Amino acid sequence: MTCSRPYTSSCCSLLGRGGWLLLLVLALGLTAGPAAGQVSVPFRFVKPKTHKVKFHFEMERNLIVVNARLNGQGPYNFLLDTGVGTSLITDPALRSALQLRIGRSFRVAGVGNEAPLEASETNNVRVELPGVQAQSMLFLILSEDILNLSGYVGMPIHGILGSDVFRSFVVEVRPAESLVVFHDPAQYRKPRGRRWASVPLDLEGNKPYLTAEVQVTDSLHLPLKLILDTGAGHALSLETTSNDQLHLPPKRLRSQLGKGLNGFINGYLGRVTGLTLGRYQLNSLLTSFPDSTDVAMRADVPRNGNIGFELLKRFDIIIDYTHNYLLLRPNILYREPFEHDMCGMDLVAAGPDYRRYVITQVVPGSPAAKAGLKVDDEILSINLLPASAFSLTQVSRLLHSADGRKILLIVQRPNGELTTAQVQLKREI
Repeated sequence: MTCSRPYTSSCCSLLGRGGWLLLLVLALGLTAGPAAGQVSVPFRFVKPKTHKVKFHFEMERNLIVVNARLNGQGPYNFLLDTGVGTSLITDPALRSALQLRIGRSFRVAGVGNEAPLEASETNNVRVELPGVQAQSMLFLILSEDILNLSGYVGMPIHGILGSDVFRSFVVEVRPAESLVVFHDPAQYRKPRGRRWASVPLDLEGNKPYLTAEVQVTDSLHLPLKLILDTGAGHALSLETTSNDQLHLPPKRLRSQLGKGLNGFINGYLGRVTGLTLGRYQLNSLLTSFPDSTDVAMRADVPRNGNIGFELLKRFDIIIDYTHNYLLLRPNILYREPFEHDMCGMDLVAAGPDYRRYVITQVVPGSPAAKAGLKVDDEILSINLLPASAFSLTQVSRLLHSADGRKILLIVQRPNGELTTAQVQLKREI
């Protein structure tokens, strides 16, 4: 997985990287709605007469990580993702640890050159988040951790919580404070501050869609239908085959955007001139343009792309499925520039504490390639500090940080040889 590029997380998005979860759900023929016999609102407040609870989350690689207990055990780390209709357990070890009862099973061919993947339904799972719980939830559990979210995020990740949470509460996320608030929809009242902007949401297949005006070029403005996707680590992804007027930007960078069931999802990174949400316009947005052949299977609902958390984190957001709206208010991250990886290498976190960083790809002609870095090199030191002193999020931020910055690395080759490399970051788009 990549240390510095968009990767897809949700059942329909790019978690920073591609559309693999949606590919999985489509391949299994699963619907995104509640399973038969399930109540439509699975989560409830633990304490009677409670109207809201709030707790802190960890934001890693532009993803919301929350602690959850399953069947009284844990805590386990789950991503909170509007792009997922059916919640997912990605760590197959939880099947035996929690003694999960398995229902329908499916075999999904096409996971690279590997044997077919098995995915199974498991229901009646009790889920506890701070102050709220669901007595019985349906999950999809994978037989193999092919997504390796832990390696991408840089900490243990056991699964993804999706529409079950967002159907149950009005969800407020304050990224700058790493705070999430669950509100009782029946008691919630919209804030009245003038800085709040309201954007209508349409729910289709338990996933939220909005229409935003995208200024593709200086002269071309298009209203585009986009998935609101808190589980996507990028800012914006657009599918050029979804609209005859959508074309690749002249200045673009060929990139590996993600990983799907049939292998890696490729495409381009570029920029659009701007995007308008309510009264707010964000300019020079870094945008992913996946290859049409790699996104063809993902169109369960016609749309033009998705908005990810690299953009959303610049706002305090309130997501209300009950009343079909999104509220946004700029926070202290609002004016941060949108930057891409200026190094040209992908990393995966490994080891028991996910503090070993191994290079999985080097882009030809990139600063990393020019510095002599190679696939399977392990980074031992960054600017004379142990690599283990950095989280993967911190490493990623460093590689996005500044055009021309020089970074000194000490790496170990697979044969044990130690070598140094000085990488000079370069903004290419």
